[in-house]
Amino acid sequence: MKLKRNERVGALIKILSDHPNEIFTLSYFTNRFNAAKSTISEDIVVAKKMMEDLSLGKIETIAGAAGGVKYIPFTSRENNRVVLEDICKKLAESNRIVPGTFLYMADIIYNPALVRKMGEIFASQFIGETVDYVVTVETKGIPIALMTANALNVPLIILRRDSKVTEGSTVSINYVSGSTGKIQTMSISKRAIKNGANVIIIDDFMKAGGTAKGMIDMMKEFEANVKGIGVMIATSEPESKLVDQYIPLLILQNVDEKKGRILVYPNENLV
Repeated sequence: MKLKRNERVGALIKILSDHPNEIFTLSYFTNRFNAAKSTISEDIVVAKKMMEDLSLGKIETIAGAAGGVKYIPFTSRENNRVVLEDICKKLAESNRIVPGTFLYMADIIYNPALVRKMGEIFASQFIGETVDYVVTVETKGIPIALMTANALNVPLIILRRDSKVTEGSTVSINYVSGSTGKIQTMSISKRAIKNGANVIIIDDFMKAGGTAKGMIDMMKEFEANVKGIGVMIATSEPESKLVDQYIPLLILQNVDEKKGRILVYPNENLV
């Protein structure tokens, strides 16, 4: 079937955006669309310009025998602002406060559309970094970490609270949770991460940074390099965390249970 240029461009963008950071050869598209390589090259130029003009991501071409074309999720500061302000508006609803000045966030954390956008924002912060894995600890951070891993096209590693028999030999460490102040345990299969790997740590919430520090300590057991830390929400207090150079999407400044008031705002470095 012979396709028109607008049909080829639309299909090309669909295929690339469904497989972020995955390289497709020109031959793949010439066979798929029954078109010459020169024609596909022109289609890629059109698609690349359109995606960049509309701030919908980047299409990058790779030269050489092993080259091709790939889609890189990239979010602009304006798009970040729209997404994060929308989440802040949802989080500011007074009925989200639960006893102990905690916030109910399950409807946001498990909303595929929202977490996909958050994952793309995180992935945009690590463009240019060589990343082998995204790492999180069960359970609430899993959806955001999974979408970040999808955008980076790398595996997701989940540190578990309890070791599983089906995972074989495991490594376990104890850490102090910054939210509760309690000693907790995290474990991972010895075969889950290759030694010397580059990892990104993603979590849903950070207060003092105890959990993030625990994940960093776990990565040291594998001589892994932590290339960055991303959290959905970080509290403004305590200002000094147990980890440095983390990227929060949102800052939680205050939860007033009596007045039903929640003050949360986007990270100004992202918007």
